[in-house]
Amino acid sequence: MRRIAVGLLLVVAMAPAAAFLFQKQIGAVIFQRGAQEASGRDTLARLGDGLHLGLCGTGSPMPNPRRAGPCNVIVAGQQVFVVDMGENGNRNLALMGISAAKIDALLLTHFHSDHIDGIGPFMLYHWTSGASTAPLPVYGPQGVEQVVAGFNAAYALDNTYRVAHHGETVVPRSGAGAAARPFVMGGSSTVVLQGGGLTVTAFTVDHDPVAPAVGYRFDYKGRAVCISGDTAKSPNLITVCKGADVIVHDALQPHMVKDIEAAFTAGGNASTAKIFADIQDYHASPEQAAESAQEAGARMLVLSHLVPPLPQSYFYPAFLGNAPARFGGKIVVGEDGMLFSLPAHSEAIERRGLL
Repeated sequence: MRRIAVGLLLVVAMAPAAAFLFQKQIGAVIFQRGAQEASGRDTLARLGDGLHLGLCGTGSPMPNPRRAGPCNVIVAGQQVFVVDMGENGNRNLALMGISAAKIDALLLTHFHSDHIDGIGPFMLYHWTSGASTAPLPVYGPQGVEQVVAGFNAAYALDNTYRVAHHGETVVPRSGAGAAARPFVMGGSSTVVLQGGGLTVTAFTVDHDPVAPAVGYRFDYKGRAVCISGDTAKSPNLITVCKGADVIVHDALQPHMVKDIEAAFTAGGNASTAKIFADIQDYHASPEQAAESAQEAGARMLVLSHLVPPLPQSYFYPAFLGNAPARFGGKIVVGEDGMLFSLPAHSEAIERRGLL
């Protein structure tokens, strides 16, 4: 027995040395297995019928290594849509096992830079990772044509390089770039997509001086998800999102932002201080988002586009403030990679992480 124990101790002691001596070989094997697993990962193939919400970006223009820019993915049966594409949103989609090639369209809420600055990589991956023969459709209110034209112009030269290098079979020339699909708001809300049991409704929100600015409601087989985009507390959101299972709402905590504003003022940076003062009037606070969810009769509130950046979950209670007292349902501080599944014709809301 003593000899066995000594032998085990020797094996344990030698393991680090072996790992160092054979680092090249071991590293190659581990990398090969990781590449095989990553290339075969397909989250969409494992989802049941229902409405699914993924958070591919919960951040804001303020730098945060834990969060990409605003990005949401909606899966309804066999249809897949992305709402907004902030910086690194496409990266997160890939890490979540969701191929850009399988996205049917991108829907934009408005044209603030942090909601569109990830479009370039996204439309590139939509094209190259699936040999797409048609450009990425990009829906949005009037003005989306200008945004899409700009990205197409910026990527025009790169597109020619890809075709010349990989060939038309891998990257068909007709699939490069994006195609604008503008819609006109005929009032406070309008249906922009319908089919396959899914109805997508755009609705106006209050993000003055940014106009147009909209949110989206997705209805599929008795389940509903609303995504606010950027907005102050909006009566129209409350009206259109009545009875939604989940509302994804942007949130800015004024007390925290005022602390940042004061710090820049004390440091003599008046311009940046003014920006932090200005942004407080066109985003809802967590408390206001909770009030909206309560008035709409939602069952869950997911906070996203978080301002200011939160380095870890320890700060969530301070960020939420009085919000839990203003909403009778579940409040979730959104994190990149979260997936919420709403099975068809039920009341269940399942949550898991994909990152």
